[in-house]
Amino acid sequence: MHRLYITFFAIWLTCQLGHCQSLLKTMVYNLLEFPSAPPANRELILKDILAAFTPDLLMVNELESEVGANLILNKSLLSLAPGYARAIFAPNQSSSFQNLNQMVFYNTNKLILIDEELFETTVRDINHYTFRLNTVNQSTNPIFLHVYVTHLKADDGTVFDDDQQDRLNMVNVFTNALNLIPPDSFVLFAGDFNFKSSAEAAYQEILDPTNNVVLVDPVNRPGNWNNNSSFTDVHTQATRTSTANFGNRGAGGGLDDRFDFIMMSQNFTTHPNFFYNTGSYKAFGNNGNCFNLNINDAACTGAFDQTLRESLFNMSDHLPVVAEFTLNEPLLNLEAFEQKPLLQFASGNVASTELELLINLSQLPENASLSAYNLLGQKVLTQATGSQSRITIPVSGLSAGVYLLKISGQSRTWKFIKR
Repeated sequence: MHRLYITFFAIWLTCQLGHCQSLLKTMVYNLLEFPSAPPANRELILKDILAAFTPDLLMVNELESEVGANLILNKSLLSLAPGYARAIFAPNQSSSFQNLNQMVFYNTNKLILIDEELFETTVRDINHYTFRLNTVNQSTNPIFLHVYVTHLKADDGTVFDDDQQDRLNMVNVFTNALNLIPPDSFVLFAGDFNFKSSAEAAYQEILDPTNNVVLVDPVNRPGNWNNNSSFTDVHTQATRTSTANFGNRGAGGGLDDRFDFIMMSQNFTTHPNFFYNTGSYKAFGNNGNCFNLNINDAACTGAFDQTLRESLFNMSDHLPVVAEFTLNEPLLNLEAFEQKPLLQFASGNVASTELELLINLSQLPENASLSAYNLLGQKVLTQATGSQSRITIPVSGLSAGVYLLKISGQSRTWKFIKR
């Protein structure tokens, strides 16, 4: 009990000194047929890219499989820092595009995933993830973040108007879904939108001020983005002039399209406690001087260095888009006070035989035990935590599904998935 008082006093004192602000860093990235597209071991290339930004929320397109999701979590993220987790892998239900899926990865110190659902369209699903921010007062004044990730229909080179109509139909599914949440919700809508111009009906539908939740484009740069040097700084595709050395996967032609977006609810521009950091939205790796060139061209110098641009060139035919947000609320994050979290997943929260956990013994109650519950609230296993900081929980006897871990004497639970 004394330790709890000390922790909350530290939080109170920190806030009194004006240091309660937290940064939420977001990234969306079309990974290009991950993991099958060449070169091999792209999860290690991705690790280097993520290390240059360290997103708290990573939203991806063109994820082919759960194997790929685990590679990203275990090799790209958890090898950088503990505390990352992922959503449940849900194969696309909308059509035959089951090898092109969406997924989110997130920093569990800042975000708690409380719900996920799919909205089917005529092309690909729209994935909806609901997060609660891990704030100190989340039980009395919770802040929710609704994240929608999509990959809109690409032009197939035949009837252009049909592709635009497909994109509009998909966006209509999204804007209809906005009717299911409160109008003052915090919303991010991100992905590969395949827009060539702000005049496209689907782009206009996203920004329609009559939508239940009003969205804005943080860049606010309307125009014809395709092959237009006036927009070179926001172009995200293609990072390569030729795909010959990449198994002819993806697109070539050099950087000349703005296909990738993070749209946000308008309240991010006005709310005093959770707001967009003006100017933080960027085509990551684009120095604004790479029009129709490879992203790693020696002429594309600037703040994004050559090493990063080489990694981006090898990783995908798209650039990531990033945006940062400030939260004026203290996070319930003991690492902020130079303490480790009570429990962490050593190798991610998805396991088939054994679940590896890291336990902070300095915070562990005396004679504590660890229990797992199914979603019906039934206890399915119990194990003593012992005196080791790294423990293994056998889960091979559990049925596939979602479970909750609980340490005796603690109110918090941790979700894991049995495959």
